[in-house]
Amino acid sequence: MTTHAPVPHPTTASTAGTAIPSSMKAIVQDRYGSPESVLKLEDVAVPVPHDGEVLIRVHAASIHVGDLVAIEGEPLIARAAVGLRKPKNRVPGTDVAGTVVAVDGGSTGLQVGDEVFGWCAGAFAEYVCARADHLVPKPSNLTFEQAAAVGVSASAALQLLRGRVRPGQKVLVNGASGGLGSYAIQIAAAFGAEVTGVSSACNLDTVRSLGAAHVIDYTMEDFTLGKQRYDFILDNVANHSLSHTRRALTPDGVLQSNNGTSGGRWFGTMGTVMKAAIVSRFTRRQSAPTIKFPRREDLLAIAALIEAGKVTPLIGRTYRLQEAAQAVSHIAGGHARGTSVLTLDARAGSRAG
Repeated sequence: MTTHAPVPHPTTASTAGTAIPSSMKAIVQDRYGSPESVLKLEDVAVPVPHDGEVLIRVHAASIHVGDLVAIEGEPLIARAAVGLRKPKNRVPGTDVAGTVVAVDGGSTGLQVGDEVFGWCAGAFAEYVCARADHLVPKPSNLTFEQAAAVGVSASAALQLLRGRVRPGQKVLVNGASGGLGSYAIQIAAAFGAEVTGVSSACNLDTVRSLGAAHVIDYTMEDFTLGKQRYDFILDNVANHSLSHTRRALTPDGVLQSNNGTSGGRWFGTMGTVMKAAIVSRFTRRQSAPTIKFPRREDLLAIAALIEAGKVTPLIGRTYRLQEAAQAVSHIAGGHARGTSVLTLDARAGSRAG
């Protein structure tokens, strides 16, 4: 979270007509560890926007694997980015949706009262500062919960598929019911592909509802041993070797390995990433791994797909802010359906089971 000295806000009136408080509830962490041991709900100062930032009243924030890495500090190699000895950001959380309640004196293009979604540092709080160019208008057909679930996962899915998936192609998504996978299914279908989703039996109906023409229960069928061949495979799980997965490709097909879900304490899934990088130098059927960052233009493109009814965020579970440790632990289990979301007030929508 951006921290500033408690000085008067550039805009002091909120959309509800009440003054912005000087303190707020936030989830904080001062060390790395399991969510239950390091995440605490505390009163902290409300930040003040500076240098093109806006202050958002947070209605919902979602949780993705990157948040888990920043909280646990593992794999240890990740600490080069999130803080060597302790977290750089005392308040975790990235994906956010809410209402602008104050703006920096500079030109931001946003006004008090605008309903927005995007990304920031410190989303697990009642208020957060964010750069105006990290936010886009919330589609009117989304709740704040749904909008908060877009951010990192949807933009990564778009970047992984755009320019690689064409109408009429056969596309397989391994790990189709997770946060990123659920967007990949919908985006690939929106691009005109015939999509197959691989998931567990309990999520097959959900994967179909997202737009998959075919579904595979990975506990009953190994897609790498089947007769069907695919033009593009997005592998979010890495539960098969790279060579075995490429057996399911057409002669001109491409495998995009998206990191995977498990690994050692020091390097995590970097082993899979390194293997994919090396193999990609010798065969065009293996795409090189890339680092994906959320971009405003991608959020605008996804918002357009949402408004057109082609993409809908899949919400798995919702939690209150004080239940953040439980919510992050659910993600750590590795089998979360869709995206888990923290709701901060009644405007965020109704809770799901």
